[in-house]
Amino acid sequence: MNPTDQPTSARTILVGVDLGLPHFDGELEELGLLARTAGLDPVARITCKRRAPDAALFVGTGKADEIKLLAQQYGAQEILFDQSLSPGQQRNLERRLELPVNDRTFLILEIFAQRARSHEGKLQVELARLQYLSTRLVRRWSHLERQRGGIGTRGGPGETQIELDRRMIATTIKRTKEQLQKVKRQHQTQRKQRDRRGAFNISLIGYTNAGKSTLFNALVKARAYAADQLFATLDTTTRQLYLGEAQRSVSLSDTVGFIRDLPHGLIDAFQATLQEAIDADLLLHVVDASNPDWTLQIRQVQQVLKEIGAQDIPQLLVFNKVDAMDEGSLPLQVQDMFEVDGVQTPRIFVSARAGIGLAELRAALASIVTQDRAAPSGEHPLADEAST
Repeated sequence: MNPTDQPTSARTILVGVDLGLPHFDGELEELGLLARTAGLDPVARITCKRRAPDAALFVGTGKADEIKLLAQQYGAQEILFDQSLSPGQQRNLERRLELPVNDRTFLILEIFAQRARSHEGKLQVELARLQYLSTRLVRRWSHLERQRGGIGTRGGPGETQIELDRRMIATTIKRTKEQLQKVKRQHQTQRKQRDRRGAFNISLIGYTNAGKSTLFNALVKARAYAADQLFATLDTTTRQLYLGEAQRSVSLSDTVGFIRDLPHGLIDAFQATLQEAIDADLLLHVVDASNPDWTLQIRQVQQVLKEIGAQDIPQLLVFNKVDAMDEGSLPLQVQDMFEVDGVQTPRIFVSARAGIGLAELRAALASIVTQDRAAPSGEHPLADEAST
C-alpha cells in the first residue's frame, strides 16, 4: 500500500498457500474481509499447495509467474499474501512481480493504524509498525540500498544511511515503549482504585466481528462504535453495568477482537489494552454462532489468551447472532454447558442485535456476582461448575 495510492481504489490479488495446516482458508474469505476493511479492492484470488514455503519466493517461480499474469489480466496494483513473508521473500517477490507485495501482518497493522483513536491505541500501533518495518528497511527505503564503487571499494553512503535509519527507528521504539509503560502504570492505578471499591471486573473477549461491541451497547446502553466489519473496536471501553438481581454494579470492558495469526508484535504492543482481560474476574467470551468456523475461532481466542497469560480466568460463553443461524442449527435451550480446552464452561445463546437471551445473560451474571460475594476468599463462583 503505497502512500500515493488511494486506498479505496487499490485493486488487489489475494494469495493463499496451503501448507497443510488445519486453519487454511481455501476461499480466502477472511483475507478478503481484511482487505476490504483496509479500503482495498480484492479483484482475484489464487491458492496453491506446498509442503514448505519456497525460501526465495514463498510460492516458487512457477506460481509467482502465474500471479504476475493474473495481476496483469486484472490490472492489479498490489499483491496480498495470507501468510507472513520474510523480508527477503517480500523483496524477491516485488522484484519478480514488479508490484508492491504485502502480507497478512502488514495488512492487520494498517487496519489498526486506520482505526486507532485514543493516545494509547496510537502508541501501540506505532510501536508494532516500527518493529515490523525495522526488519524491512532495504525494501521500504530503496534509496538506502548500498552504493558500490569500483574495485576495492566496500560499502558507501547508502550503507551508512541505513544504519542511521535503524538507529533512529530503535530510538523511536524505545521512546514509544517508555510512553506505553507510563500509560500502563496509569491503568494499573485505575485498576487498584476499582479493586479497593470491591469492583467485579468483566471483560468482553472474542474473535473479531463476533458482536462484542453490539452486546456491550445492549448491556450498558452505551454508544460504543459497532459495525459488521473486522476490528471495529480497538480501544478498550469500560462502563458500569448494574445487575438488579444482584443489587450490585460490575465493571464491563469491551476489548479489541482477536484473529487468527495475530502478529506477535501486536500482542506485545497491545499488552496494555489486553491487560483488561488479564485482570478480569470473568471473561465473557463472545462467539459468532452463525459463523461456520466458530469452533476454530474459539481455539484461536484460547490461543491468544494463553499467550497473554489469561487462560485460567473463568469464562462464560456467549453464543451471539442466533437470529442469523440456520434453522436446523438453532439450540434446543438458551443455556447449557460446553467444553473448552477440557473444561466444562457455561454457555448462553443470545442475539445482541435482536435482544434475544439478554435477560438470561443478565440473570446468569447476577448469579455469578452474587456467588462471588458469598464465596470464600480466593475461590471463584464458576470453579465448581468448571470442575464438573
